[in-house]
Amino acid sequence: MMNRKIINRVYVDTSVVGGMFDREFEQRIKPFWSAVAGGKIRIIVSDILEEELENSPVPVREFFHRLPQAQMERVSATEDSDALAEQYVIAGVVGKTSIDDCRHIALATIVCADVLVSLNFKHIVNVKRIYGYNGVNMVLGYPAIEIRTPDEVIHDESDLEY
Repeated sequence: MMNRKIINRVYVDTSVVGGMFDREFEQRIKPFWSAVAGGKIRIIVSDILEEELENSPVPVREFFHRLPQAQMERVSATEDSDALAEQYVIAGVVGKTSIDDCRHIALATIVCADVLVSLNFKHIVNVKRIYGYNGVNMVLGYPAIEIRTPDEVIHDESDLEY
């Protein structure tokens, strides 16, 4: 039998919450949120996410507030996570305008999330960028961070391990 990592703590960025209302991502995201609601996945919710959601459409905010609190672990940005985010920009992984994306990745790294899920294919779920983020992490002594789409952490029931 193959030894698989059990995914217990999943850091979510803003695109995953808002993606619930985007027809393009509907098939990719509904099973993820069903697994959260069903108690199969524990999500890591940051103050960064909550700040970004303040400017989102009402249905997105209402959806977020209906999520089961028991399935959430709340975390806050720190000086260390903000400094790591800055290092991603300094290293040229992304430009300065993507600092908020970097803040999500850095905080997920600092809190040792099992995986960060995102639907941001330009700045986050992008092989070149993932190598860049993890290269900076390695140089600075931080662990690599798994970055995936929501559907990559959800499979059919016979494939799930929790």
